[in-house]
Amino acid sequence: MLVLPPQSAAAGHLILSRAPLTLTPEDSCHLLCVQLTGQASVQFLNGLRELPYLAKGETCPAAAELMGRLAEEKPTHSRARSQLVFALLCELADADSAAPALPPLVQAAIEDIRANYAGLYGVEELSERLGVSKSHLVRTFTAAVGVPPGKYLTTVRIEAAQRLLLHREYTLDVVASLCGFSGANYLCRVFKKETGQSPAQWRALTGRAAQSGLTPEETMREQEMYI
Repeated sequence: MLVLPPQSAAAGHLILSRAPLTLTPEDSCHLLCVQLTGQASVQFLNGLRELPYLAKGETCPAAAELMGRLAEEKPTHSRARSQLVFALLCELADADSAAPALPPLVQAAIEDIRANYAGLYGVEELSERLGVSKSHLVRTFTAAVGVPPGKYLTTVRIEAAQRLLLHREYTLDVVASLCGFSGANYLCRVFKKETGQSPAQWRALTGRAAQSGLTPEETMREQEMYI
């Protein structure tokens, strides 16, 4: 699960994410959730600088109406749904971020984790790379993001494992090595703890998607190691 920083999402904001989110409302509220699939949605998410992405609703005023129409559209009307999804992505493309600016140290840590999660040994190595103490990094990161950097690293690795499970037929040993886990057994334990399902169960329930769903960085890493 990904956890947003406390009090970061206000009324009218939109949250975009690849992975499930944990939201804790402070009061009664109304939430509308829409799951988008397809290559256009994948490319749109890959183009965002940070995930989850918090967008200001007032900068994409038609998005809420389009989401409502998507939720009401019958699954059999595939052409109409595709047109609504395309219109929604176009609307979101112009949205401004509503997330507060992260401290430079935290932003650098997130970029390092997302670029090097497969080979990063842990928070201690990350703090050394950033030139700060481990305790300072953990304190600053947790205050800004809502979870400690070690938890964030695990989440990024699980996201990467989920994409590989969806888009490739690799064994669990290969998935583990591509995502920074020491082996298939460790991957299975962490995956089950984070998602409530084993990798095999998750793959079977989710279904296999098209081959082109990986990010360019993941495809390059895959080619360097196994192709």
